[in-house]
Amino acid sequence: MTAGFETPSWVHHAVFYQIFPDRFAFSSRVEKPDHLEAWDAPPTIYGFKGGDLLGVVEKLDYLQDLGINAIYFTPIFQSASNHRYHTHDYFQIDPILGGNEAFSQLLREAHRRNIRIVLDGVFNHASRGFFQFNHILETGEQSPYLNWFKVRKFPLNAYQGKPNYDCWWNLPALPTFNHQNPQVRNFIFKVARTWVERGIDGWRLDVPFEIKDTTFWQEFRHVVKSANPDAYITGEIPWDASPWLQGDQFDGVMNYLMAYPCWSFFGGKNLSEDLVGHWRDHDPAAFVSDANSFAGYVTNLLEKYPRPAVLAQLNLLDSHDTARFLSLTGSKNALRLATLFQMTYPGAPCIYYGNEIGMEGGKDPDCRRAFPWDESRWDHELRSYFKQCIRLRMENRVLRDGSWKTLYTEKGVVVFLRTLEEKKAVIILNNSERTFHLHLQVAGEIQDGVLFYDAFTQQPAFVQQGTLQGLNVPPFYGTVLLH
Repeated sequence: MTAGFETPSWVHHAVFYQIFPDRFAFSSRVEKPDHLEAWDAPPTIYGFKGGDLLGVVEKLDYLQDLGINAIYFTPIFQSASNHRYHTHDYFQIDPILGGNEAFSQLLREAHRRNIRIVLDGVFNHASRGFFQFNHILETGEQSPYLNWFKVRKFPLNAYQGKPNYDCWWNLPALPTFNHQNPQVRNFIFKVARTWVERGIDGWRLDVPFEIKDTTFWQEFRHVVKSANPDAYITGEIPWDASPWLQGDQFDGVMNYLMAYPCWSFFGGKNLSEDLVGHWRDHDPAAFVSDANSFAGYVTNLLEKYPRPAVLAQLNLLDSHDTARFLSLTGSKNALRLATLFQMTYPGAPCIYYGNEIGMEGGKDPDCRRAFPWDESRWDHELRSYFKQCIRLRMENRVLRDGSWKTLYTEKGVVVFLRTLEEKKAVIILNNSERTFHLHLQVAGEIQDGVLFYDAFTQQPAFVQQGTLQGLNVPPFYGTVLLH
């Protein structure tokens, strides 16, 4: 591990909300083309709903009320795709989103409310509309930008036939940068530095594992941290991310290795194998079936990476690339238990937009539905529960910085202990059909006479003769005991 590895302390205390900009909120103040899909119609691969950044500004009250203090946006730069991973211009916010002025307004309003903004950096590949690639399309072998990409033959098969240039997953719309070209590296580093200097709070990096050159990400970190030492760098690594988390590249990653055991343990026999699909291949061992293996896996995960990286993980339950948790598991109880676990586990929780009101969605593009702003369609009880869990995390530092220990695992029940100086929190997750009668041996962990209370119901529990007792936890219910 690199000596002096530190991660931004604000991330350790953040609760993120992931927004897919085309689908979150629509403002009448942003002029748009008129050929848009109906907001509530099922999403399609190529269609645009017309969500925008001023729409997000208008919903900051909603987000603040939920309790989040950071937003991760999927790409917002100019692009000819609704997800905007096909970047045209890295220095221009997409006009359908409201352009650079809308983003400046969003940044000002979010920061005024102490909400951080993290952008998606797509630096492995660009698009056919990206100027330097378009230049090659137009002028062929004579283009001065030829070495920005890896072209094998002319004319380019950019729209028909098999691609004859390097592109991501052989998708001709996504030409891969030649990262060995110093001009390409300098261009990407300039993009990274420019937006940090304009005020963003960090970067989430798209498919960074595709760039095999370690020095690229080491240089990237140096550029970003020299612009703002407090900027957050997190990467999309859906498997063991140890090589990237040694202090010389990223602060954290999208913690899919936390999501997988949550899918399998809380989803149980209801977990949809069809919706899980290829995600299982990333770490089959993460798909646990019982309380003991769940506790073992999530505890080992905390020991896999250096402590500064553990506290800076982006802990998600689902994303724009997976089916939604509610559809994966088919269970609101599973979502409630997983959310409570997410909010009491080390690292920064990240809520995928709409999960808090019960949004469902299968595989892409169905997982990218438009947010229903008609409140009659919301699960208000679920949203209230999310708010409680977020508040619990925010108000109790032991749930953010405390040590972690497993106290009990049996018959679908897991109990964890978090300790920070004199403060202790006991997390009980009853993922079973039986009521759990609390009667745990805690001698050596918690002193006799300590009185706890259930954070949700205020019911008491106490330690007597080395035993934590006095509480009954209903089936498929979770709680946190505080003192």
